[in-house]
Amino acid sequence: MSALPENSPRIEARPPVCIACWLTVAALIAAVWGSFAYLSLDVAQLFTAESGQLMGDFVRRFFPPDLSAPFLYKIANATLETLAISAIGTLLAAIAGLALALPAAGRFGAPLRALTRFLLNFLRSVPELVWAALMVLAAGLGPFAGTLALALHTTGVLGRLFAESLENAPPEPAQALADSGAGPSLVFLYGTLPCVMPQLIAYSLYRWEMNVRMATVLGFVGAGGLGQMLYYELSLLHEPQACTVVLAMLGLVIVIDAASAWVRRTQLHVRG
Repeated sequence: MSALPENSPRIEARPPVCIACWLTVAALIAAVWGSFAYLSLDVAQLFTAESGQLMGDFVRRFFPPDLSAPFLYKIANATLETLAISAIGTLLAAIAGLALALPAAGRFGAPLRALTRFLLNFLRSVPELVWAALMVLAAGLGPFAGTLALALHTTGVLGRLFAESLENAPPEPAQALADSGAGPSLVFLYGTLPCVMPQLIAYSLYRWEMNVRMATVLGFVGAGGLGQMLYYELSLLHEPQACTVVLAMLGLVIVIDAASAWVRRTQLHVRG
């Protein structure tokens, strides 16, 4: 058989057409179009002159924000309260989530695994606002109710994420310790936990960022913090004061996001 000349054009094989991919895209487009039609959404109403004027008038009433010293003092106290609610709620959830993640990962048998996973699904399926309303009835108005609400919902989320991390952990380090005669607790502490610790920290920090935002919303049901202050000011139509509260929320979220990113970078640097 004669070899092809070096300068002869090469015929490249075309990749096969992905029929399933095109069908999926078509199904998504049909679902989006059907949702707009079912909900009778008229996007054009957002761009009418009347809508723009109404939104502009509403926004203008928020400026300039109230920067008086007495009100800024109240803002500072509410900001610290929101930060404390989110931090303590996330910490309690991380501890409880790790404790529930062990049986949820199947380390204590299949029956307990199924029961624990049902509990985690229940905790995270109930929204934070519902938990907050229940905790307000149980513990009264204030930051304690907000902390408990965040802790309960976040326990369900972190417990599920922690359990999946434990299930996907590489078994070789733990198996090596077990073969050397180490007990189950030592195998977990020195074989499994170091492998999944970066993931556990990353999940916890991410949920803390979300809980800072959620803690401001929980104030609308009397759970304290900036959210309760924003609800109070909006109820009295104090738009400049409400603008100051919103700016404080924005600043708090930016600070928490920067601190979380710094912790992640530091963790990666330590791990090499």
